[in-house]
Amino acid sequence: MTPMVKAEGVHKSFGAVQVLKGIDLEVAPREVFCLIGPSGSGKSTFLRCINHLEKINSGRLSVDGELVGYRQKGDKLYELRDREVAEKRRDIGMVFQRFNLFPHMTALENVIEAPVQVKKETKAVARERALKLLDRVGLADKAGNYPSQLSGGQQQRVAIARALAMEPKLMLFDEPTSALDPELVGDVLDVMRGLAEDGMTMIVVTHEMGFAREVGDSVVFMDDGVVVESGNPRDVLTNPQHERTKSFLSKVL
Repeated sequence: MTPMVKAEGVHKSFGAVQVLKGIDLEVAPREVFCLIGPSGSGKSTFLRCINHLEKINSGRLSVDGELVGYRQKGDKLYELRDREVAEKRRDIGMVFQRFNLFPHMTALENVIEAPVQVKKETKAVARERALKLLDRVGLADKAGNYPSQLSGGQQQRVAIARALAMEPKLMLFDEPTSALDPELVGDVLDVMRGLAEDGMTMIVVTHEMGFAREVGDSVVFMDDGVVVESGNPRDVLTNPQHERTKSFLSKVL
């Protein structure tokens, strides 16, 4: 089976600062893959490399068997044009810490924008799917509301619906609940739990250890740009083998 995501020796630096120091991992189709670790460990940077929002410095990164951001000719890699990168990025949904909704558009308009502008769908087709997605995330009654009229949790659920509107094969979540008040976290995690049950391949950068334990198929603990420990969430979270993992978990569990 072709991995949905495969990273081989991925390195990424910002100037003299090495953020990723040789990441090797695989994510299977339909897998919920959770990345945990302290701030600054490289988790979010790695996530952004998967859809080429950040360019890797060395190594190989592929999604569904195709290189991310590059084309191979012989034994050389050639960077794709921006237009080609954008076309491949359509298949990868991403939900950020901040919701990044268009403030001048209603929830419904936010969800239909990309399918109409990028995929050239008719507004009628995009609207029908958008209404179903807003219902799926529990916001059917908020379709006409603007972001300023929604809570943070509601805005994040609209952001998830917006990402799903492009019918992606892979969803990336970059700490989707970290900007939310505690009482709003549950609704967003419930939506993500539903996606997992439907078989969506997901990579989730999270500090929600309960979610990682209950919903994750695999968990990776990253620190200082490397994978320190990985495995079944229950094993890693309840019986970590590495001292650095034990120290981290003792502070967050």
